Amino acid sequence: MTDRIKVTLTDGVADVKLNRTDKMNALDDAMFTALIETGDRLSHEKGIRAVVLSGEGRAFCAGLDMSNFSRMAGGREAPVQKGQSDLGQLERRTHGIANRAQYAALVWRNLPVPVIAAVHGVAFGGGFQIALGADMRYVAPETRLSVMEIKWGLVPDMAGMELMRHLARDDIIRELTYTGRIFSGEEALAYGFATRLSQDPYADAMASAREIADKSPTAIRAGKRIFNAIPSLDAAGILLAESVEQDKLIGGAHQKEAIMANLEKRRPVFQD
Repeated sequence: MTDRIKVTLTDGVADVKLNRTDKMNALDDAMFTALIETGDRLSHEKGIRAVVLSGEGRAFCAGLDMSNFSRMAGGREAPVQKGQSDLGQLERRTHGIANRAQYAALVWRNLPVPVIAAVHGVAFGGGFQIALGADMRYVAPETRLSVMEIKWGLVPDMAGMELMRHLARDDIIRELTYTGRIFSGEEALAYGFATRLSQDPYADAMASAREIADKSPTAIRAGKRIFNAIPSLDAAGILLAESVEQDKLIGGAHQKEAIMANLEKRRPVFQD
């Protein structure tokens, strides 16, 4: 819990809500810090089986706070890293292969459990890229989305290029990046950015998260490890990763419970 993000944990599902409603959950320095700290904390939290990431109020996230653009016009970059006086050093890798802003999106992809983004209202620029960091995106049809950086003379740099290329056609990504045009949730589904359309993305995301939380936690985490590794592997590497993970699962306590629950026609009970 921070003044920018609310977290509630119930039955293995972490309900994470961006909570800067007066600014449509825009990304200021405190929000970047909250995203990173929340994601890092959840990655080590025992009992987490799924995460729903959403925005309170009218929007998922309106993108970078307007005050940052005024600072950029004066020759200073954003977002600010605490204790860093020189703001023009985005090349500096502060979180593995990423800088701080990129990690605010990637931290959700790096979580060991599935993350579902429930997207409504708007998801512009950095807000769109935060949603891309989730495993899945449930989007209201009337949601307005945009790769909006070009409006401010910028390129998407919160891991957007890396995340978009696995979801949509190259020409679609280029067109959206070059124009910055606003597109709908329905278009997002057609492009590959939305997993599904929903009139109530939050309720549907929570329902899916609860369904995931009822599955074998070790198998779910193994599946996410494979999916996260796939972009850097060739066919042989992917096949080997499947086998390595399966060898770990077969005969384990969670796999045995899954088998017995199916045979006994009951809900499984997985111990953490």
